Amino acid sequence: MAQTVTECLAAGTDSVTLIDAVKAGTHDVTGLTQAEINELVQRNVDHLSTILLYEPDASDASDDTPNVKGAASSKKTTHVAAVTTGTDYIAAN
Repeated sequence: MAQTVTECLAAGTDSVTLIDAVKAGTHDVTGLTQAEINELVQRNVDHLSTILLYEPDASDASDDTPNVKGAASSKKTTHVAAVTTGTDYIAAN
């Protein structure tokens, strides 16, 4: 059974939480350099960006990839915001 858009977005919830916590200063980054923290945030930004681009291959009728890219923006608000937050955090640090 194929994943749904909701399931795909749920898979990114930990990344949203981590990015928001790093920015808020509530994620434990003890022992990490700023470069390592930025790499951690970037990995999570990349993960969310990948999820947000999921869409079925239009040339493959059997492709059951959920269309996250074409889903209503209201379903993706927190994920899109976290990508922006993470990108801005890295630029500032």
